[in-house]
Amino acid sequence: MRPRCVVFLMMAVAAGLTCGAAEKEPSKDVRLPGARPVIDAGYYKSIQAAIDALPKAGGLVRLPPGTFEIGEPLVVSTSDVTIEGAGTATHIKNVNTEGKSTLILRHPSGDENRGAELWRIRLANFRITGSEKSGHGIEARRINEIFIESVTVSSHGGDGIRLHYCYEDPRICDSLITYNKKTGLNLIGCHDIVVASNQFEENQDALRCIDGFNLCMTGNNLDDHLGDGVVIANTYGSVVAGNMIEECRGTAIVLDKDCYGIALSANVIAHEQAGGVDLRDAHGCSVSANVFTIVKANALRIGPQSGRITVTGNTFCDSYIGAGMVRRGTDDRAAAGVVLDGTSDVTVVGNLFSGLRPYALAAEGRPSARVVFAGNVLTDIVGQEKILRDRLTSSLIESNLMPEK
Repeated sequence: MRPRCVVFLMMAVAAGLTCGAAEKEPSKDVRLPGARPVIDAGYYKSIQAAIDALPKAGGLVRLPPGTFEIGEPLVVSTSDVTIEGAGTATHIKNVNTEGKSTLILRHPSGDENRGAELWRIRLANFRITGSEKSGHGIEARRINEIFIESVTVSSHGGDGIRLHYCYEDPRICDSLITYNKKTGLNLIGCHDIVVASNQFEENQDALRCIDGFNLCMTGNNLDDHLGDGVVIANTYGSVVAGNMIEECRGTAIVLDKDCYGIALSANVIAHEQAGGVDLRDAHGCSVSANVFTIVKANALRIGPQSGRITVTGNTFCDSYIGAGMVRRGTDDRAAAGVVLDGTSDVTVVGNLFSGLRPYALAAEGRPSARVVFAGNVLTDIVGQEKILRDRLTSSLIESNLMPEK
């Protein structure tokens, strides 16, 4: 009678389960049902040739490390495509001098009608650059569920990224968008937009959202822009929160042309030249828990076409760091407060105004109406003897802690 261990060993060998046995490699003739090709662009004559090798059903194009000069735009005209590089080691350099874009995503018909759309294109982990004579960096036209992540877009003559009616769920995350002559990220007619954890530097404007809906812009860093930081126009139901916006030559955040239902919250708005937040045409919006530091003019302006605005829990300050000291010199210390310009139905409650020149709250244009200015703390405000009661009608001004005369 055979020992049990011998019987078991023989059964295991028969089943191919012997301890330490190597797993059998699959046959190269066997393919996972439904699998699409992975295109290695390193084996093609050009990146465009690799993209063109994708089937109509889509697939993945892998870009190798290297610098690849192009004189004509790369064009993607298929849905369900991913183009992925090896990080900044993959550099696509646009040497075109006729204003042509670096990368264009569009339906093969080129039709501008709503039916000519593509779905689910992802761009990831590569760098594209241009010049003053090139066009946009990434130009996407009617691409639904576009996803751009970990992409560097720099030094183009047009916009860095331009999304034209990419209506459904565009996402731009963890990318670096710098030194483009026009807008860093230009969103035209987009809906349910996520812009998160990107860095924008020294574009003309950082971001423009026009004719859109539901922008969620969070956790971005914007620095040194030649124009404005964030411009939102004719857009509804959005949030701009938790961003660092510094040293724009224009205004940090502008709401214009029938904006409504927008929350601006928990942003740091620092050392802007022309203004902090300018509500030019906005209703039903809130400005809360932001820090406006060393904003030289109009830290917050609410214009005559705006109203029904809540302003609460913000800090408007200079660079005071305690014990009578300021971080910056006297000439660079100017810090402004809130300007009401012929507006109405505004609450300014529970804010701190510190070290501002000349006023915490100023009124311009026609008198503003139905304003509540209450529960605020004002300290080190030169010339703030009163809150211009003659420029506010049907308003409530009470319970504020102001400097003694």
